[in-house]
Amino acid sequence: MSTTQEARNKETYHRFHEAVNSGDLDVITKAVDEFIHPDGRFHTAEGTDMIAVEAQKRIWETLLRAFPDIHVTVEDLLADGDKIIARQTVTGTNTGEYRGVPPTGRSVTYREIFIIRFAEGQIIDLWGVVDIHSQLRQLGHIPA
Repeated sequence: MSTTQEARNKETYHRFHEAVNSGDLDVITKAVDEFIHPDGRFHTAEGTDMIAVEAQKRIWETLLRAFPDIHVTVEDLLADGDKIIARQTVTGTNTGEYRGVPPTGRSVTYREIFIIRFAEGQIIDLWGVVDIHSQLRQLGHIPA
């Protein structure tokens, strides 16, 4: 894959995260439809391969309800062929229900790493590791 294509993939990912950081579910939903391939897969740690478009829409609906000020900072973005690797920091304040628990009012900062594969100019595969343990500990849902 050319460095031009790698640069385009990185730009696509940046544009997706601009939408994510808008805090507007309609903007995020449109970005999901634009940037994620309809046949894209979201590979989770639980081993379930979910359709990426629907998974991302549900995830962002849940996160925006729980953390209306959620912000994702891309710390590192590396390209290799048809894949990029993103190391990110997520921040937000829990002012809405999350995982069946009432809001705590607490702020969280946690890390995540994603490997994203592109095909036809869109995201076709997402593999992610999100530090949910740290997030839940900061919210007081699990012991420190």
